[in-house]
Amino acid sequence: MIKTIGKLALIGFIAGLVLIAVMKVIQWVTGSPAYVLLFNFDYIPVVNTWEPVWLVGFMFHNITCIVSAVVLYFLLRPFGMEKQILPYVAVYSIGGGLLFSLTALSEQPPDFSDGEAWIWWTLAHAVFGWVVGGLIRRWI
Repeated sequence: MIKTIGKLALIGFIAGLVLIAVMKVIQWVTGSPAYVLLFNFDYIPVVNTWEPVWLVGFMFHNITCIVSAVVLYFLLRPFGMEKQILPYVAVYSIGGGLLFSLTALSEQPPDFSDGEAWIWWTLAHAVFGWVVGGLIRRWI
């Protein structure tokens, strides 16, 4: 069990780095500000005062990715779906699409009504789900 959780944590971390890379490429190619959301925590009381902001944002992103990979694996396990890729893609796509609404709580871009940023954000989270599911299928 501990070994599995360790592997899942590594999978979440790797997939989180892939998500960063995908969002950065999208930003470079399209100019979409959605990349900023990966590290945004200014809507969370107390945490929004921690510094340095870049490091806290990076840690916040990675912890979120790790925890989500571990939790979703164990939520899917009773249904025998923990080694299927599609549930990860679906959950992270839908979840990511819904989390985009947190932009309404932030002063930072993108704007809540930025449909293009929402599409890129949601597609990048589908890639995150594909990486998580694919690595789980191979390593666990």
